[in-house]
Amino acid sequence: MGKGNGSLQNRIFGDKKLENPKHVFALVISTLKYKDYVMKIIKSSKIKESPGIKRLKLSDNMLCLLVYDLVFSKGRIQSGKHPIKDEILKHKTRLHSEFIKMKLKYKVTAIEDLPNVKGLDDETPVRWFRINTIKISVPEFFSSHEFFRKLQPSSGFKHIKEGMIYEDEFIPNLYGVHPREKIMDTQAYKGGEIIIQDRASCFPATILFSNFQPKEVIDGCAAPGNKTTHIASYLAQQPEKGLVYAFERDSRRVETLKKMCLTATGARDLIHITHEDFTKTRVEDFPNVEGLVMDPSCSGSGIFGRAIEDEQEKVEVDNERLERLGRFQFTIMRHALSFPNAKKVVYSTCSIHAQENERVVVDLLMDKDIGKKWELAPREIVIPSWERRGWSEEFTALAGKKTVEELAGGCVRSVPKEDGGIGFFAACFVRKDATDEDVTDEVSDGEASDDEASDVTETSNKSEAESEGESGGESEGESGEEAEWTGF
Repeated sequence: MGKGNGSLQNRIFGDKKLENPKHVFALVISTLKYKDYVMKIIKSSKIKESPGIKRLKLSDNMLCLLVYDLVFSKGRIQSGKHPIKDEILKHKTRLHSEFIKMKLKYKVTAIEDLPNVKGLDDETPVRWFRINTIKISVPEFFSSHEFFRKLQPSSGFKHIKEGMIYEDEFIPNLYGVHPREKIMDTQAYKGGEIIIQDRASCFPATILFSNFQPKEVIDGCAAPGNKTTHIASYLAQQPEKGLVYAFERDSRRVETLKKMCLTATGARDLIHITHEDFTKTRVEDFPNVEGLVMDPSCSGSGIFGRAIEDEQEKVEVDNERLERLGRFQFTIMRHALSFPNAKKVVYSTCSIHAQENERVVVDLLMDKDIGKKWELAPREIVIPSWERRGWSEEFTALAGKKTVEELAGGCVRSVPKEDGGIGFFAACFVRKDATDEDVTDEVSDGEASDDEASDVTETSNKSEAESEGESGGESEGESGEEAEWTGF
């Protein structure tokens, strides 16, 4: 929890000595939220005065992490046998006694109800999940799982309370529940019949398959695999067999990707994982790829949990850094748009900054080679009823045959929390010589195909690219701890 180079998440996930960085990251973020209360318990219990603790010479940060894990979390320190753990456990009774006194003092039964907890306003207001129609249809899902069947319908995501469920109007097969619902304890989650995924993170696949049925798709920045498995769920419903090529350059993230894809697809041959930098691929090796989804590394400024990190590190908007990220994102997208038979490419980030969003789009379309072949899709095939579009003022340089409003209509934005999840941006590029039948017929968003309607009714932060040449993707910062998982 001390200062260092790079974001807190990058430092933790970059530490090769950590066997389980996901757990450590979740633990650190949770501890930071309750640090003031943890320190009060440490002080009132007087454990720092014990000879054993003094002998170990523990820093306040280390002591804080251990006490949080023991008292505030699951009642145990989740680590192997160690002298430090053994010494802390000697004080378990005293620490729990002070914890109970503190809850009585504030008249609360749950730690979330403690006043002025840091970062609670920076948490997801909804726990989104999509029913994985690769494994089960929507009717079968609800008939098979009593926990979900008993949830009462909510009229809107802003009205969700415990015991309620909301069916999303924009993304097929997506549902929202209260964040305290223990859906990660259900067999549906453990068996891969539901995928926890933020609402906005579902935009790319939804946009790609809007009135478009590509047989082969590339996910160029695939780990941890939420978007990859979402793409696969669409391919699985098509009359002809489809395939998604999932690229990931980092060896650790590849293992995460493999695990998630196996859980989601089982024995179905829908995803081919490639441990390689997408920008190094030869486009001629993929003559049948018609659609691509690019979700490269970004600042992660739209992600929940960043506020408490920024408070620790006093992070300010760094325009030079955002411009560097924008150049990196431009490079990945330029390669994606060079695939010879690609007809539709969706670009997305979990950033709120124009430097990584609209300005990357504008720079791409102002490139003479790209601008000849590609344009932004009409709003009619980019989740048309979603009100929040790209920032029109950023498209002035492209205005001409199309107005800035029409250009912005080819993009969607999501505002953190206000729109029920993370901050997000997506833009849809279509090839100019693609037929109207291929990609631009008007359809209503959120509308499944006839087959889907009858058969389907359906665990970070993006890691920052430290150099323009670093290929990234969805963050691996998701946690196995339900309280920390947003599923972006």
